[in-house]
Amino acid sequence: MKIDKNFLRNNDLGLLLLRLTIGGLMLFHGIHKLVSGVGFISGMLEGMGLPGFIAYFSLAAELLCSLMIIAGAWTRAAAIVFAGNMAVAILMAHSGQIFSVDPMTGGWAIELPMLYLLGAVVLIFTGAGKYAVTKGGILD
Repeated sequence: MKIDKNFLRNNDLGLLLLRLTIGGLMLFHGIHKLVSGVGFISGMLEGMGLPGFIAYFSLAAELLCSLMIIAGAWTRAAAIVFAGNMAVAILMAHSGQIFSVDPMTGGWAIELPMLYLLGAVVLIFTGAGKYAVTKGGILD
């Protein structure tokens, strides 16, 4: 039995897995905001002197962009919004932890938000790959 060595070098399959991981895991956050509301984020924004309705952009980014990334629909555009949302989340909720290590795990205190952010940045540069709903455009 001969194994195709290119099977283990399938960039498109890797991009699909990245999309399912980043989009799928963030989708839980979006669903939570949809069900529970965005009051917590709205309060944080208002505490910073910003209008609370901006929190709905976070809901849209975490819900709609996650679904777009999973499906591979205008992936680059969705990933730009997704990455922007994560950058704002890091600055709003985790800015005091940027140079911190979690004492329980020894890991970077903001490693999870950074994994989301950097995963989205990878998709901005690569696009969705061939296993996607939309392919070939600048937004894909």
